[in-house]
Amino acid sequence: MNIIGGAQRTSLDGNRSSLVDPSTGGTYGSAPISGAADIAAATRAATRASAVWGGATPSARSRALLRLADLLEANADRLVEAEVRTTGRRPAAFRGAELPHIVDVFRFFAGAVRNPEGIAAGEFVAGHESWIRREPAGVVAAIVPWNFPLMMAAWKVAPALAAGCTVVLKPAESTPTSAVLLAELAAEVLPEGALNVVCGGRDTGRLLVEDPVPAVVGFTGSTAAGRFVAAAASQGLKRVHLELGGNCPAVVLDDVDVTTTAEGILGAATFNAGQACASPTRIIATTAAYDGLVEQLAASAPSFRVGSPAEEAEFGPLNNVDQFTRVRSFVDEARSSGVRIVAGGAPVDRAGYYFPTTVVTNVDQSHPIVCEEVFGPVVTVQRVPDVAEAIRLANDTAYGLASSVWTRDHRLALQASRELNFGEVWINCHLAQSPELPHTGFGDSGFGSDMSRFSLENYTRVKAVTSKV
Repeated sequence: MNIIGGAQRTSLDGNRSSLVDPSTGGTYGSAPISGAADIAAATRAATRASAVWGGATPSARSRALLRLADLLEANADRLVEAEVRTTGRRPAAFRGAELPHIVDVFRFFAGAVRNPEGIAAGEFVAGHESWIRREPAGVVAAIVPWNFPLMMAAWKVAPALAAGCTVVLKPAESTPTSAVLLAELAAEVLPEGALNVVCGGRDTGRLLVEDPVPAVVGFTGSTAAGRFVAAAASQGLKRVHLELGGNCPAVVLDDVDVTTTAEGILGAATFNAGQACASPTRIIATTAAYDGLVEQLAASAPSFRVGSPAEEAEFGPLNNVDQFTRVRSFVDEARSSGVRIVAGGAPVDRAGYYFPTTVVTNVDQSHPIVCEEVFGPVVTVQRVPDVAEAIRLANDTAYGLASSVWTRDHRLALQASRELNFGEVWINCHLAQSPELPHTGFGDSGFGSDMSRFSLENYTRVKAVTSKV
């Protein structure tokens, strides 16, 4: 069901899409496909709520967000069930890692909104006093992907609500359930229409972006889709925040402990079956580390097991048949070109979309499995002679989302952090994230920030006020 104005609604034309369990490949339910009339109803509800929510004090918005965070904790079992069914995630992984982070995101922004930053008021023109107001930008259209349905929703919804905006959220067509539940819980503590959810696919997203009401569009998804969103939003001169693809390098230098490094990289590379834009995909190792690292990656890969939500495993299936086919095609094409696959490389022979941890070597920079985003539990390993070449290859990509460097030499690590052209750089770790820190990218990875104080800027507008004294 859609959630519009705090109430459940089906699509006005009755169209629906099937929901598929990625752990079995079987259909288990359906969701509305929202059309233009549904979008208009949602934006009208958001507009009505803007007067109330946008005019609320920061302390009032903070209290509401804290209550919503408490509701998320209290409804953990329902959220786990919703997320696991649509994504195939392991229940323990979602409950133990993602859900606490999601709750923390709402609590962080509940605090951040009460402590705004800004320039001091002053007499910049003689005889006049001037100051700056930060105001809610208006209605926000938020479009989130299928890889982390609830977490990506939280990253968009929490700062927008904290800033005083109202939201129309469109989850991915294949994973709407947890977003709908989020909106149902939000309706208990927010004004009617402050958070609305419209389900549907690409056409629904297009209609939402093109609707004249939203002032801001926040989008997470592929770079190709991001370009379309930016072009569509430009027709209404809407502000756009894009968090797009990544093809993230892990630079490994000579002095590492190969066992610890291999396990750290594989743990991040297989998190959520590698379906994370910031996952390490391109391992670039200097000569002294390369052979030992490849050997350890091959030895460790089988311990990062793929399995169903009911099985003992480190990660679950790929989300949908299209993504399963995409990952398989990348690996099959690489195999046919003569690369060396030292672990994995073929789908698991069972129902569902299971692909094992895969390590590919003997690749060069121009190979598709290296230069394109695979978005699966697959890493490539390249050998380079020195640090300078490692940094050059790491930066030789259109993407600029995230990267990591692995070394015991702190001076080299700091040098690499300056030279790596990515919005996030991790040292001897990967995917270590917190609401206090921005998740941001360069180039084909988009612009704007999720999380941190910087994300509030996406959803506020600046007004200069001057008074004659």
